[in-house]
Amino acid sequence: MSLTRADLAALPSYKPGRNPADLARELGLPEAIKLASNEVPFGPLPGVTEAVTAAALQLHRYPDMGVVALREELAKQYGVDPARIATGCGSVALCEHLAKATAVPGDEILYSWRSFEAYPIITAGTGATSIQVPNTAGHGHDLDAMAAAITDRTRLVMVCSPNNPTGTAVRRAELERFLDTVPASVLVVIDEAYREFVTDPDVPDGLEIAGDRPNVVVLRTLSKAWGLAGARIGWLSAPEPVADAVRKVITPFSVSTVAQAGALAALQQRTEMQRRVNVIIGERTRVAETVRQWLPEVPETQANFVWLPLGDQSAAFGAGCEKRGVIVRPFQGDGVRVTIGTPAENDVFLAAAAEILAR
Repeated sequence: MSLTRADLAALPSYKPGRNPADLARELGLPEAIKLASNEVPFGPLPGVTEAVTAAALQLHRYPDMGVVALREELAKQYGVDPARIATGCGSVALCEHLAKATAVPGDEILYSWRSFEAYPIITAGTGATSIQVPNTAGHGHDLDAMAAAITDRTRLVMVCSPNNPTGTAVRRAELERFLDTVPASVLVVIDEAYREFVTDPDVPDGLEIAGDRPNVVVLRTLSKAWGLAGARIGWLSAPEPVADAVRKVITPFSVSTVAQAGALAALQQRTEMQRRVNVIIGERTRVAETVRQWLPEVPETQANFVWLPLGDQSAAFGAGCEKRGVIVRPFQGDGVRVTIGTPAENDVFLAAAAEILAR
């Protein structure tokens, strides 16, 4: 007899990007390139390493469980009441806490598919049922179909914009129409982990569009544009009753002392963050336009990655890249996500892609 829940046997595990050092050893190369995990490749922002080092001197003490200083700084920078802010061990952890705070076995959590691979894992972890609404032919959310799929059992709806892994984003008019349609009893989460990379003026800022709606939450992270993937820190803005409920189910002290210090330091470097993001945006355009020579179906992306809709050839393309020392992220049967790296890293990827796709 199993000592754990039988239904978890069918649950896929979250798949992290492969370690480039391992691949380099296998291939006998001095180094391999990792373009699989949507990290920003330029190192920590100025002042972050020093802040983290200083905070490490207090590792024998528990961190501030209320994350007061960081919540106040986020509130100041984003114009949000601190009482509406909750923080967690990355935005993915906050997704999990939102599911835990809203859904029980028998309830439904609804999201587009393909979207963030953690959504079905999080849903199963609560015992709720996943309702997956297929993406449009253009690899984006079909918000009309998502609205039609809401039932009296739906508790949580995830809107990932820009969408991971396809990079597509929802536009203002369609999102406002969708939010107006969703029943007040259903919580909508706008997951904006890649918001800083958005350049399309018609893609709304979730914090602005949520406004005072009583059933809309906005998720953000400092892992991507802010360069803190290794520190694991995310935050959300929600109506106060929702934020209060989330804070009740968050694992105590889950935002570490060094994460809080690193985040506070990073947030003082908005100008440098934006400069680095602009480099990524320029490279994003170059990579996408180059790959479209061989794969015209590559959709417009508003994130720091491009989506190659290779279908059944995804695994073969990923393996071909690895043979050439480049780690990308295949999604079997659907496509391949390629993170935008440094210009030199992107050159290596594009050379590999040319050899594989030109065939």
